[in-house]
Amino acid sequence: MNHVTSTADDTAREERGPVLSIVVPVLNEEKAIEPFLDRTVASLEATAKLHPSVCNSYEIVFVDDGSTDATVAAVIAARQRFGDIRLVMLSRSFGKDAALSAGLEFARGAAVIPIDVDLQDPPELFSSLVGKWLDGAKVVNAIRRDRKRESFGKRFTAAAFYRAYNILAERPIPREAGDFRLLDRDVVDTLKRLPERIRFMKGLVSWAGFPASEVYYDRDERVSGRSRWRFWQLWNFALDGITSSTTTPLRIWTYFGGAMAFLAFGYALFIVSTTLLLGRATPGYASLITVVLILGGLNLVALGILGEYIGRIFNEVKGRPLYVVSSTVGFDDIRQPSTDVT
Repeated sequence: MNHVTSTADDTAREERGPVLSIVVPVLNEEKAIEPFLDRTVASLEATAKLHPSVCNSYEIVFVDDGSTDATVAAVIAARQRFGDIRLVMLSRSFGKDAALSAGLEFARGAAVIPIDVDLQDPPELFSSLVGKWLDGAKVVNAIRRDRKRESFGKRFTAAAFYRAYNILAERPIPREAGDFRLLDRDVVDTLKRLPERIRFMKGLVSWAGFPASEVYYDRDERVSGRSRWRFWQLWNFALDGITSSTTTPLRIWTYFGGAMAFLAFGYALFIVSTTLLLGRATPGYASLITVVLILGGLNLVALGILGEYIGRIFNEVKGRPLYVVSSTVGFDDIRQPSTDVT
């Protein structure tokens, strides 16, 4: 009788899924897989000892974003050594936020922790994240306290982006917070219901509005390889983040256009008054052509901003899937989520 009860409990636990899901998007990171798992599994075991009532099970969900090296083989080989490791393979590279969305779709944990495989974000922070979660926070943001090991250009552009975003966006995001955070199941389920294709995950988490807490850490250097983010990619990422979160840039140009129209009307009155009083037109071809060129340039900038929004409308209207899953590993014994309308 006891054996039957134990089996039923195990079945119920399996249906509920693990307590913690670690979601790891990867792209050409074959050399980082084993060092990452060494530290991650050790941290998960340490977290289970600190919080035995809730952290008695976990899974690590890798999402391969179209790697061309041996990343997939490295993850599959690691399944022989480590615990519950699962793999979702996308048909091509769809971008980090799409891969992260795929990981959230497949993750089954009561809490989900997205983390990069390069170990710049330390897995040893898991216990602190879980502690804040147990205290009632639905979102626990890991805030980068020290980024001195990164280049000056990256630190400067990151600071400028966070400052600009929080000025423009309706829902600000925590400064120096990346994708490394803990998300409660309620938050994950909410993110999965959001239909947009151009996803800025930091902004979506903030938009959801769940109670949040923070932990602070110093960012380390990469354990292998180098960052694939280039200036142009970062620029496009910033544009996606701002245009997907707010229409303030369009509103700014509405006000600016109104102000310029008012000034133009005033200048026209000045020209008419001068001509009537002095009996001659005011000379100034150089100043006139300068004004025309400036206004023409501003019009092109405004059209460019409008085009950014129209382009995103075009992508949303097409309604294509956010990503395409080619195959999975480690999900044979559980029910897989539907990806037909993702």
